[in-house]
Amino acid sequence: MDYYDLYCFLLALICMFIIMPVYFKIAEKFNIIDKPNQRSSHDYITIRGGGVVFWWAAILYAIAVHPSNFLLPFTIGITMISVVSFWDDISSLSNKVRIIVHFLSISLIFYGLGMFGNFPWWIVSIAYIFFVGVLNAYNFMDGINGITGLYSLVILVSILYTNEFILTADITKIDTDFIVYPALACIVFLFYNFRKKARCFAGDIGSMAISFWIVTLLLMLMLSTKSLMWILFLAVYGVDSICTILHRLYLKQNIFEAHRLHFYQILSNECKISHLKVSVLYAVVQILICLFVTFNFKYKMMNETLLFFIVLLPLVACYLLKFPLMKKTIKI
Repeated sequence: MDYYDLYCFLLALICMFIIMPVYFKIAEKFNIIDKPNQRSSHDYITIRGGGVVFWWAAILYAIAVHPSNFLLPFTIGITMISVVSFWDDISSLSNKVRIIVHFLSISLIFYGLGMFGNFPWWIVSIAYIFFVGVLNAYNFMDGINGITGLYSLVILVSILYTNEFILTADITKIDTDFIVYPALACIVFLFYNFRKKARCFAGDIGSMAISFWIVTLLLMLMLSTKSLMWILFLAVYGVDSICTILHRLYLKQNIFEAHRLHFYQILSNECKISHLKVSVLYAVVQILICLFVTFNFKYKMMNETLLFFIVLLPLVACYLLKFPLMKKTIKI
């Protein structure tokens, strides 16, 4: 990292801090706001779509770095997913349209990273299902102040540490700028969102854009190291999302409708733990897991199967604690 990189980072940070107040004015003028309802975790009107800063970070990255074969597919992909998500923030959009765009955006990433032709069709098919699922799970988890920004920052910092200090010289590294720009966007977003009374929410555009970026980074890491263990960088969100979906299916609920059954929602809404404390809890647990996974990769302490069991089983056990908490506060 040289002085030019630091100059670009500082300039990008300033630009993002300028963009946010401009967006707030536009959102207020066009009534792009989030009104609380019985399913909400907040009780005040807040500007929606503050996560537009993540898309702006992608544009600033595209302007600042040297062109590459991957830059264009990524920029088009994150723009497509951001536009559709922002549209959904303003007025409800068909699930079919959103899913189609998600698949097209992921296709651009697969194309840019050379997955087509280099992997069997069934592996590519599983990758589609998994990554589109991650995008939507990330969106479901964006429900309280600070959780999306802080959790994403933890993952990005973990990827940056792995990239700079853990990967050996014989492994293809990720462009450092490609990790730093979304991390800077998280810092800017958290400045307005990590508050008792948030100035803005990420909206679908925020949760989808940052998850798209993170999914891309994790895929790059998996391809370069030929290891799936980096999926565990999403372990906390993953366990909460999958277990909640299973719970809602058991209750015969529509899993695409808003609800308050995520573990973080039980902690914040029913147990009355502050949003910020719950967000910090999720971030701290995830960063500990990221460190464990990273050092396992470096020192090869155990095989991947055992690693997955050791990480996931305690998380599932913790998730099950929500049921006695629910019995004390609400009727299932």
